[in-house]
Amino acid sequence: MKRFRLVISILILATLVLASCSKTAAEEPTTEESAPAEQEQAAPAEKVIVEFWTTDNEPARLDVYETLAADYMAAHPNVDVRIVAIEEAGISQRMATAMAAERLPDIVRMGVERVAAFAADGILDEDAAEAVINSIGVEDFRESPLQMVTDPATGKYAAIPFDGWVQALWYRTDIFDELGLEAPVTWDAIDAACDALAGTGNLLYALTLGTDPGQNYGHQVFEQVAMSNNAWPFDEEGNVTFNTPEMIEALRFYTDLQRCAMPGPQYWRGARESYELDQSGMMFYSTYIMDDLVDGSGMESGGNVQIAVEDLPLKTGFAPQMVGNGGSASYGQLVTLAIMQGADPEAQDVIKYFLTEGYQDVLALAPFGKVPVLKSAVDGWKDLSPYFANYSSDTLDQIANGYDTMGRWLFRPDYDALEQAVIGDIEGRLLIPQAISNIALEGIMTPETAAAWLQEQVEALVSERAQ
Repeated sequence: MKRFRLVISILILATLVLASCSKTAAEEPTTEESAPAEQEQAAPAEKVIVEFWTTDNEPARLDVYETLAADYMAAHPNVDVRIVAIEEAGISQRMATAMAAERLPDIVRMGVERVAAFAADGILDEDAAEAVINSIGVEDFRESPLQMVTDPATGKYAAIPFDGWVQALWYRTDIFDELGLEAPVTWDAIDAACDALAGTGNLLYALTLGTDPGQNYGHQVFEQVAMSNNAWPFDEEGNVTFNTPEMIEALRFYTDLQRCAMPGPQYWRGARESYELDQSGMMFYSTYIMDDLVDGSGMESGGNVQIAVEDLPLKTGFAPQMVGNGGSASYGQLVTLAIMQGADPEAQDVIKYFLTEGYQDVLALAPFGKVPVLKSAVDGWKDLSPYFANYSSDTLDQIANGYDTMGRWLFRPDYDALEQAVIGDIEGRLLIPQAISNIALEGIMTPETAAAWLQEQVEALVSERAQ
């Protein structure tokens, strides 16, 4: 009995001790309960995605864009800049797809010829473009590029000028001198060279003409030919003028050059390779070609063309002006950065970065094809490449001042917003290259029937835009 009572007492005592411990544990908060704030961590902020489409789509150039984007993101960890390579020739179709999907990019690097059409579509944020230009400083931009991006309907800047180039007819001065040919500036001089060059030395052709219906190279060259004959898509009353004698004559002159050109279909790649390989004596090309004439241009299969002519740059002339039967014209390109509707405000700061801290890096990708639009960037641009030493000071001056003289159908000051938009559609839909191919390669059109077809197509574009 005593043992039993002792066991009971021990059990009761143990129960009391455990109860006391449990109460103490319940009354004293745990470390987790006493410091809830220490355990709660703020959820990471969602990054703002800035999708940046660029037609600077060659691998080496994309690497620089990616590096600049990474540098920007390191300083702005809340922003995710995504560089997307796109093709210039397919930009209209790609944008139409993005519009249909209601998923526009934030920034698009594109030629100025697209700006009017996209502005008319209402997909450009002109207020954002104005804000970027003002933040950099309107006075730092060259006047001509700003005029080129001004929307005549609103008076606002529809996009931000970025860089540009000048087109010219490059030619072999040594062979021209040997044959006693005039510089290929006038239509008559170009025609004479067309008939004389093939068969001289290693030359197989006089030039390579833009005849590929799927590339806008032919449009770029033809537009200069047309302007030199005073052939324009609209007259002063706004009538479509593709069936005029001036336009028909321009189509005939251009497509007749196929008699001395590399068999088609061809575009800029064939033009530069045939010139570098000593197969042709003339080449329509932008100032982008200048470093390629030293090192050889890149090939689709990889590697570079091996230049077949010693000291080719020194034997190359530069003829940016063309004199036709109705006047004279030069041609160039302004590349812009457009901010699309719905873009986050951070897109504005990304563009400002690419035009300020990162600008010289962008220009250095191809200094001859990226003439700066900012006055403050010109001195630095002239020091970007040793290739400048291969060309005369006259040529370099012509390039640096190219914005002051370059012409485009799009730049005609009396054209309104609808007409500018239609001109953008003409190029975007490759109407001119199709007409050229049908005349010069397929033989299913004459200059007259091609002009009538273009008249019909462009009148339909006007009706479509006017609805």
